[in-house]
Amino acid sequence: METLFSEIAVWVRAEPLLFLGLVGLGPALLGLALARLTGGSAAPSRGAPESRPEPPAARAAEASEASRDAAIPRRVEPTVFAEPVEASPPIAEPEAPVVAPPPVAEPEAPVVALPPVAEPESRAVAPTPVAGHEASVGAPEVPIAPPAPVPEPPAPRARLRDRLRRTSEALVGRLGGVLGGRQVDEALLEELEEVLFTADLGVATAESLLDRVRREGRGADGGVVRGLLKSAIAEKLAAVQPEEDVFATRGRPHVVLVLGVNGAGKTTTIGKLAARHQARGRKVLLGAGDTFRAAAIEQLQTWGGRVGCEVIAGEAGGDPASVAFDTVKAAISRDVDVAIIDTAGRLQTKKPLMEELGKIARVIGRDLPGAPHEVLLVLDSNTGQNALSQARLFTEVANVTGLVLTKMDGTAKGGVIVGLADEFRIPVKFVGVGEGIEDLREFDATEFVDALFGEDA
Repeated sequence: METLFSEIAVWVRAEPLLFLGLVGLGPALLGLALARLTGGSAAPSRGAPESRPEPPAARAAEASEASRDAAIPRRVEPTVFAEPVEASPPIAEPEAPVVAPPPVAEPEAPVVALPPVAEPESRAVAPTPVAGHEASVGAPEVPIAPPAPVPEPPAPRARLRDRLRRTSEALVGRLGGVLGGRQVDEALLEELEEVLFTADLGVATAESLLDRVRREGRGADGGVVRGLLKSAIAEKLAAVQPEEDVFATRGRPHVVLVLGVNGAGKTTTIGKLAARHQARGRKVLLGAGDTFRAAAIEQLQTWGGRVGCEVIAGEAGGDPASVAFDTVKAAISRDVDVAIIDTAGRLQTKKPLMEELGKIARVIGRDLPGAPHEVLLVLDSNTGQNALSQARLFTEVANVTGLVLTKMDGTAKGGVIVGLADEFRIPVKFVGVGEGIEDLREFDATEFVDALFGEDA
């Protein structure tokens, strides 16, 4: 053993580089050398495979290879002798979780813009509530706008001929039955007299028409007599044709006093007149002077609200002259264009009526000289010849400047207009032929006679 160490020491001193090269072979060669030196007496490490003695040829080959490697300079590193380490049992690696591959997004199809298609407009319809189901809590309520009202087209103006049909049948229709195919003689004149006197024309007017036929139509046929009567009636009505515009004003405010018995249609006529003046761009004020009827005050206030006019009213049973005075004062202060004042229609006695109307006229003219500028008498055509009596009374106590014949569309007694024209010669301003505001029509003598005889367009 000592000899071997001595030889190694001599060899190391002689070949230091080779020794360093051999040292670089690692612990394996060193372990082989130690095993050779110890003669194989050392026990193998636990868990390590048994080493077998190498044959001489292998050792010679190793020595030769070592000699060649010794010639290569190597980096000398300190040799670290590690203690034998027991082999640890293999550690089972945890299985990796199986991860599902992410879904592969399919390519989106290109969006092709289509041309807009016009859809018909539809109105929003509110859903019908279902019994037993409550609305969702917190759900916003979507307001549904109501459909815009569609204005109705104005009704076509009715022909006056249609509105005067009953009066036309009562007068002209009966004339046709008497005159048809006959010549004028005494028998025909007697029949004609009966027709005229029962047509509510009034005694004087019926007699004047009959005299005209006797003078100019004796021996003529029925067609000529019909023409004579139409011409005579047209002349009488032409005499009461207004010479100026029935809506002309003669002051500011223009004050209109309206007379008439209860039920003649005074309040309705006032409301329609107010609407017609307003349609001409005028500011209108109404005065409820018929204080003896609470219903008259309420009716006038209703009309005021309907047409958009202010109404001056007092207490029921109050002084009509006081209401008329307040109306004129308000019209002046409020810069009103037209003031229309209603009056009471009592006809119990003549004296109280004269005193009342006289007082109203004086009060109105106190603050507005020249007022009232217009005094209209409203007569109900249904009363027939009684309208003649009313006209006589009112014209005696007031300066009536115009007549209004109402309810001409519902009566067969409309012939009274001819008697009024013949007796009083007061201009007929309006005729009422319906319920609408436009049915209060300006009087036109030619149009009226043509409609009465069924010859209007």
